[in-house]
Amino acid sequence: MTLKVTMKMLTLTAFAYVLSGVSGPVIESVFVKEGDAVTLNTNHELSQQDRVKWYFNDVLITQIQGDVSQICTDVQCYESNEKFRDRLILNHQTGSLTIMNTRNTDAGNYRLMINNRDKIFNLVITSRDSGVDTDMSVTEGDAVTLHTDVKIKQQDRVKFFYNRIRIAQISGDFICTDVQCNKGTEGFTNRLMLDNQTGSLTIMNINTADSGEYKLEFLRGSSSSEKNFNITVIGVSDAEREEKKSVMEGTSVTLNASVIKNPHDVITWTFNDILIADISGDQSQICTDVQCKERFTDRLELDQQTGSLIITNTRSTDAGVYKLQIIRSRSKVRRRRSISVTSIWSFNVSVIDSGLSAGALSGILVAAFFLLVAAVFTITVIFKTCKTQAQNDNGL
Repeated sequence: MTLKVTMKMLTLTAFAYVLSGVSGPVIESVFVKEGDAVTLNTNHELSQQDRVKWYFNDVLITQIQGDVSQICTDVQCYESNEKFRDRLILNHQTGSLTIMNTRNTDAGNYRLMINNRDKIFNLVITSRDSGVDTDMSVTEGDAVTLHTDVKIKQQDRVKFFYNRIRIAQISGDFICTDVQCNKGTEGFTNRLMLDNQTGSLTIMNINTADSGEYKLEFLRGSSSSEKNFNITVIGVSDAEREEKKSVMEGTSVTLNASVIKNPHDVITWTFNDILIADISGDQSQICTDVQCKERFTDRLELDQQTGSLIITNTRSTDAGVYKLQIIRSRSKVRRRRSISVTSIWSFNVSVIDSGLSAGALSGILVAAFFLLVAAVFTITVIFKTCKTQAQNDNGL
């Protein structure tokens, strides 16, 4: 009885561990001016057993395999890496990668793998004379807002350009976006929104083809101003955007926010479109309404450092869609936003019935323990009785 229960508990634990899933790699954006050197840091001290590999756009460019002497870079790893020749330096103590004399062609995704743990660095190269006010790397599917930081008046004129082509405009009562402003902008059709109060432009469901330079021209009377934005869009698969999680009832599950959290990020979690947790700056809240409190009853935990959500002692009613929304801003002037990005990630959580409630399992284990103790006690008494009887028989 005890062995069967123990084996079932071990099986359930292992099954829950397998089903818990592994979240996608963390993505970090790194900006560098063309010609400068840049270091992609591992924040890790290597041991003799560590294996480090760096990939650029999925092509191996450098690695450390055990002994320090077994280090290869650029064409030593792969013949097609000619463009990196003599410009890569690998730190054999940390595994960090330095790219010397950066070029425009070095921009892209660098994937770090240390012992099967991975992280992605999105490297953005900016021109020294580009006149760009704000650089930002965003994820495919995000909503990106280019802010004017003003409240427009009737006589104001606002224009937005993408790679020198006008894509949006407000001039008095005249408002246009995409093909309404200019032919050849069909790629933005039904994805541009102009705020008629501020003139700010939002690009919905941004994709990799939207990467490039955006320019804002603002005219009020005889004064004018400009803002330049450089946006790089990182491609993301549907599987990375929507993650599926399975968990055994009664165990815990962590929904990971696979980003590097910034101090001013605004993070919200919803369950089936109901707000359940949020972080704004250094303040956080969990279950502020009665419906949430009744459903989760102190079973939610929020990681203040990463924004990840932990559900403890899961129940069948916890199954459903959890959405993580992150609003991130980048600015050149304090208290004023240049770009804000809204990212939404989904987690489809299913809870598997263990067949027994946590209380029932606990009861069985307790009962089994006492049965085992009783059995041991009984065997001990019988053994001592038999031994005494044998000694008496021998004495006779």
